[in-house]
Amino acid sequence: MSKNKTKKGGDSTIALNKKARHEYFIEDKYEAGLALQGWEVKSLRAGKANIGDSYVLVQNGEAFLFGATITPLNVASTHVVCDPTRIRKLLLQKRELERLIGLVERQGYTLIPLSMYWSRAWVKVEIGLAKGKKEHDKREDLKEREWQRDKDRMMKNKGR
Repeated sequence: MSKNKTKKGGDSTIALNKKARHEYFIEDKYEAGLALQGWEVKSLRAGKANIGDSYVLVQNGEAFLFGATITPLNVASTHVVCDPTRIRKLLLQKRELERLIGLVERQGYTLIPLSMYWSRAWVKVEIGLAKGKKEHDKREDLKEREWQRDKDRMMKNKGR
């Protein structure tokens, strides 16, 4: 007999950067691993992460996540120094990293984290290659979203 594998219920998303799609045009997405300490993994399992004000910098051929906050748990060990906003290294393949370095340095792109999630037992960060939006672009997006919402509302109420 074959064994039925049951998947755990629940969402694998740890944190979302909702502001990112409003502030930037996302042109490409990459998946990167995250180098963490033990207390950070425990905090992420409890869902205590915020990537709203974070960004990615490329220095010396490596990518780092700045500004991400992982709040330590109250039960964290006393001999471990817990820095919630420490700089965390992103794990990318060499080819991806070289491409990102070229785009960021030469063409003026920005790297921003879009989401943090679990992939099996590993924490992954989805990075967006982005260009900043101007104020009028943001207004156009808002108008388009409102029109889409109104259109959906009209279609829903059409049959009544």
